[in-house]
Amino acid sequence: MTRTVFEKSDVIPLVTEVFRELGYEGASLSKITARTRLSKGSLYYFFPGGKDEMVAEILTHIDQWFIKNIFEPLEKSEPRAAIDHMWQAVDTYFQSGQRICLIGAFSLDGTRDRFATVIRQYFVRWIEALSAALVQTGISKETADQISEETIAGIQGGLVLSRALNDESFFERTLANLSQRVSTFISVSNSHH
Repeated sequence: MTRTVFEKSDVIPLVTEVFRELGYEGASLSKITARTRLSKGSLYYFFPGGKDEMVAEILTHIDQWFIKNIFEPLEKSEPRAAIDHMWQAVDTYFQSGQRICLIGAFSLDGTRDRFATVIRQYFVRWIEALSAALVQTGISKETADQISEETIAGIQGGLVLSRALNDESFFERTLANLSQRVSTFISVSNSHH
């Protein structure tokens, strides 16, 4: 029984999970139709450009979520609150490490070459937004850049290892350790003022 879907916004999360599970190469059209229960006609209606258009829309969809829930708060809100919020948002989004980072996964395979700019921009904006928030707490730009890069690398690494070890608590511990480390830098920098 194929499902009737009326909005593209309903379709993108369904298609996203197929790519999250099978990767770009593994997500054949027949597997996408089987797993989403959408007809090929529906898929072509929503994505006339085929798989590349699906991936482009998925990347945009993920990017918009991160802009709204993580990047903009880091760029515009009170920095400590925004950083605290980032840990919760990351944990929720990645389902405590049970959900891979699709943009991270796409950066590791051939998909990266097709979507290099979007993939690079996602990580650059995250690193820059976190760094800017850290600078606002009184940390030097150089140190903030370093902490930010290590933090995003730690989150990505935590996702990969959590999945590899099949251990949700690994990601929870990774976030807790990263958050503790960032808090320590913030309080140390504040005690110098």
